[in-house]
Amino acid sequence: MAAKSDRSAVSDPSGISPVVRIQADRIDITAEIAAMTGGAAEGAVGGLVSFSGYCRDEGGRLRALELEHYPGMAEREIERIARETISRWPLLSCRAIHRFGLIVPGEEIVFVACASEHRQAAFEAASYLMDFLKTQAPFWKREHLKDGATGGWVEAKDTDDSAADRWHRL
Repeated sequence: MAAKSDRSAVSDPSGISPVVRIQADRIDITAEIAAMTGGAAEGAVGGLVSFSGYCRDEGGRLRALELEHYPGMAEREIERIARETISRWPLLSCRAIHRFGLIVPGEEIVFVACASEHRQAAFEAASYLMDFLKTQAPFWKREHLKDGATGGWVEAKDTDDSAADRWHRL
């Protein structure tokens, strides 16, 4: 069985505990969404916004993307970001799941979702969570090419930093 880490944070004053996982296994997005809506009070969730990020084939040249992380450290950082998200928006549920290991094109890499009574809070919170997960969670990516070569470690993108910077202006 593949390694899996599941950390549910100590409850925020709002009473919401984010679910944070880093795992090698595929993410069952349907089950994750069902878990988020099934635990809330009947009819409480007015909106659930999710984002699923997938491995691209990079023009047909990519065999797999290798993702590495520091176990423990990565969970703590994602948990910190999720708690910060919960403190900024009135959420009913918050979830962040990230994979590690070799991921082939077409497979999911990351799943974030936020549920709230109202859609705007869910949209903003999910966007915030993903922007900061992308820029602050300690993950490293390396390309494995179809020709058998192993590429270098992928550099962070300025566009990711710009996306996170917008939240400092709000």
